[in-house]
Amino acid sequence: MKEFSIFSIWVLLLLLESSSSADDSSVVNPCCYYPCQNSGICVRFGTDDYKCDCTGTGFYGDNCTIPEFWTRVRLLLKPSPEMVHFILTHFQWFWDLINNSFLQDTFMRLVLTGRSKLIPSPPTYNTKYGYLSWESYYNISYYTRLLPPVPLDCPLPMGTKGKPVLPDAKVLTERFFKRKKFRPDPQGTNVMFAFMAQHFTHQFFRTNHKVQGGFTKALGHGVDASNIYGDDLERQHQLRLHADGKLKYQMVNGEMYPPKVSEVPVHMVYPERFPAEQRLAIGQEVFGLLPGLTMYATIWLREHNRICDILKAEHPTWDDEQLFQTTRLIIIGEIIKIIIEEYVQQLSGYLLSLKFDPSLLFNVRFQYSNRIALEFCQLYHWHPLMPDSFLIDGDEIPYSQFLYNTSILTHYGVEKLVDAFSRQPAGQIGGGRNSQEVVLKVAEMVIRESRTARVQPFNEYRKKFNLKPYASFYEFTDDIEMARGLEELYGDIDALEFYPGILLEKARPNGIFGESMVEMGAPFSLKGLLGNPICSPEYWKPSTFGGETGFNIIKTATLKKLVCLNTKWCPYVDFHVPRNEEEAKPRKPSTEL
Repeated sequence: MKEFSIFSIWVLLLLLESSSSADDSSVVNPCCYYPCQNSGICVRFGTDDYKCDCTGTGFYGDNCTIPEFWTRVRLLLKPSPEMVHFILTHFQWFWDLINNSFLQDTFMRLVLTGRSKLIPSPPTYNTKYGYLSWESYYNISYYTRLLPPVPLDCPLPMGTKGKPVLPDAKVLTERFFKRKKFRPDPQGTNVMFAFMAQHFTHQFFRTNHKVQGGFTKALGHGVDASNIYGDDLERQHQLRLHADGKLKYQMVNGEMYPPKVSEVPVHMVYPERFPAEQRLAIGQEVFGLLPGLTMYATIWLREHNRICDILKAEHPTWDDEQLFQTTRLIIIGEIIKIIIEEYVQQLSGYLLSLKFDPSLLFNVRFQYSNRIALEFCQLYHWHPLMPDSFLIDGDEIPYSQFLYNTSILTHYGVEKLVDAFSRQPAGQIGGGRNSQEVVLKVAEMVIRESRTARVQPFNEYRKKFNLKPYASFYEFTDDIEMARGLEELYGDIDALEFYPGILLEKARPNGIFGESMVEMGAPFSLKGLLGNPICSPEYWKPSTFGGETGFNIIKTATLKKLVCLNTKWCPYVDFHVPRNEEEAKPRKPSTEL
């Protein structure tokens, strides 16, 4: 009887232990519900408890939802992002007055500070660490990220909402990304812009696809012109002429082009049987893919060597190294100025004339450093820009003849390519169903990488950027069929993934993309551009650039000057298709700027 009682107690204890284990396994990590609002940080305690750290958010309460007094005042006075965008894109007469007065600097400073403060500096999370750690800060092999990953122990892929299995990436892109009919950007963006977007971003978006987990191959996390000079010292030295600060080149029909790989044996990505005479050696190894990229590489090569001649004339005692290094700083300055004043200007649609003047931030709190975020890299996949074919000098060239065809550049010349790309409309990015079939695999890849990195849902990023989360797929898109399809695949708007959300969101009226792309992309972009060391008080002075001549090359840089100072005649060049008949007329050879 005694043995039976002991046995019964032992069985009872086992049952209780088993019951306890079952209960523990059914406990959901409370942070999977994303309870902390207004940038509060969720910290798990025990198995089923959490606390929200509201420090520095301007809110308090269990979930950081109660505004402090001054936060309440600020929220009452602060216009919504939609209202700000409306004001900046309407009232031409008002902005004409602002752009021609001292108030332009004030408004530009507000734009810069308002955007850049949304990006944390120093960086916070990365793919491996969903909490602050020294590794997240110190290991620049990782992309940083704005929000931590979806916790590993959540019951569903996106947290606690949606379907147990995410939709197949290929099905998703075929149904909602694939172009049915080319839809031009209503803002008038052109193919010249599209190729600049690719050329510019490939200096800092260099995902290491061989290693899963959000790693980058880029040594720099910003505008360093590594797409021109190479991303390491060995490649740079192979591309350099080692005389007068210049880069190596070849002459074709009396014009300067990048050298051949046979003469400069740097690693380039070309098809196996690609002709040796057409293999050009460029700073970025994939730029042989598209003639638009080799066109920009050629223009910047010519610009670099042109500036070297200018600096050598002013500084005959300078050696090759100082001429090269100073010219590179000037090139970086030119890039930033053109990107802000023409590229970002075109994207924004703002009537406020954007201005590149680093001194605007000298008296405000600003950190001159930058880390590229995984979210920024993903949202910048703008493949809908690409047309169905390319129209050059009366010829229509399909993708099959355009990809990996560097002979197009030397056959037509830089002038004709610039003129053609500046006149051909690019596609609208937002709204979905506008990606050319040949680039769908890239969208699939981004979606899969996003899942590997466990990127939080689209609505969580809406909140992070002070945007109202969407209540349904029918609010998210004007396309009823798309809304039904997404609801069928995801089950809940709060389970919609970041990248599909950013690309499929309804475009703003007459806009190139939706609200989220503007409000999320602009802070990353402006922080990265103005966070460059050359924009700091220590660098932004004439002596850094070899004197007033070099400084003025930056301060007066435009896309038109960049092209026309490096070509035999000046084509139509802009990031916008011709706005009127006068611009649309064929141009005669001219050296006028």
